[in-house]
Amino acid sequence: MKIIIIGGVAAGMSAASKIRRVNPDIEVTVYEKGGFLSYGACGLPYYVGDYNDDYRKMIARSREAFTKMGIVTFLRHQVLSVDAKDKKVFVRNLENGQEFTDTYDKLMIAVGAESVVPPFPGKELIGVHVLKTLEDGIFLREYAMLPEIRNVTIVGGGYIGVECAEAFLNIGKQVRMLEAAPRILMSFDEEMAALAQEELARSGVTVHTGEKVEGFYGDGLYVKGVTTDKGTYETDLVIVAAGVRPCTEFLKDTGISMAKNGALLVDREMRTSLPDVYAAGDCILVYNEVLEEDSFLALGTVANKCGRIAGANLAGGHERFIGALGSAAIKVCDLELGRTGMGEGDAKRLGKDYKTLLIRANDHPAYYPNPTPITIKLIYENGTKRLLGAQTCGQKGAVLRVDVFAVAIHGRMTTTELGMTDLVYAPPFSGVWDAIQIACNAAK
Repeated sequence: MKIIIIGGVAAGMSAASKIRRVNPDIEVTVYEKGGFLSYGACGLPYYVGDYNDDYRKMIARSREAFTKMGIVTFLRHQVLSVDAKDKKVFVRNLENGQEFTDTYDKLMIAVGAESVVPPFPGKELIGVHVLKTLEDGIFLREYAMLPEIRNVTIVGGGYIGVECAEAFLNIGKQVRMLEAAPRILMSFDEEMAALAQEELARSGVTVHTGEKVEGFYGDGLYVKGVTTDKGTYETDLVIVAAGVRPCTEFLKDTGISMAKNGALLVDREMRTSLPDVYAAGDCILVYNEVLEEDSFLALGTVANKCGRIAGANLAGGHERFIGALGSAAIKVCDLELGRTGMGEGDAKRLGKDYKTLLIRANDHPAYYPNPTPITIKLIYENGTKRLLGAQTCGQKGAVLRVDVFAVAIHGRMTTTELGMTDLVYAPPFSGVWDAIQIACNAAK
């Protein structure tokens, strides 16, 4: 049997590796549009910001290692179209332009998502860039280090935008952030996003919310400024971080089932609507177990899990994805934020009868040095007290506590149950009542 995988970064190579472990006799061929395999794209802002001086540290497994496993890989090869009836893919070698056809018994689509760049005037100017691929990161690190690059503008205040803001601060740049929405980090509730925005401002980022970019201007070659509906700002570099969309345009003629944003619809075994075609990663919708509906969650954790499941099932298995919770975390200068489960907006949209609470509690007792506060927001069902969502923010110890909340939500625990769960205690780490339990026991 021959399996072709389109896309060789997170989900694709997780699947390829799983197939090889389950059945070494299956022929596995991977076509990757870019020049690198199996890298941690989430590390790109930290590479650009000089927290890491070697991009190779982001590569989880080398091409040579995959070759030794018997996985055939083609870099800089783009799949142009798929003939699902005759089980063919049409491929272009991006190095020489040569086009050819390959055949498969089963196919996996793991093409990920691409950065959205709205049709701004001037977007073609040198210095207007996105940060999505390892190639982007290698270029931007070198470009940003040039002495003439002093002012950096970030378009978008989501995860990538915020991480890029901190990265450019770290290499001594003046940073401005432009966000069209009323606040940054829209996946967090307002209380948490406000803390992050205050921290960015305290650290030196000029943050504009409720302000829409209208275009970029320059000297005919290089970008020199940004125009919005409220003003004009000089800049030497623009990072467009305005969201992502699945790279599935090449599949539209196949009749494969897609969501409005182009994400592929799959079942819990990662099967698409086409026979013998599976998909995983940032190009699909995944089941969200607390929302009880499919969600678009472009997260590395979800991509790797779904890729592994797809690989097992391509090799003949029937593993099922238990579901995601949208668990995510971000570092914002000297703060860390985490979230899992429903946000308050989700609870309202779904018509839940819910309550919320917001508390502050120290990460450990005052009788051990340097206690710091953690802000915790809980969303829970009125009456049953079943936990639906949790968000945290603090200088230390905030994010990993979200993992406890994620397990509790997955287990359909109540705030009462979690408030009395036997968690660890020692003064350097937590109080005799952990901040998690202080929050849960405050739920009424």
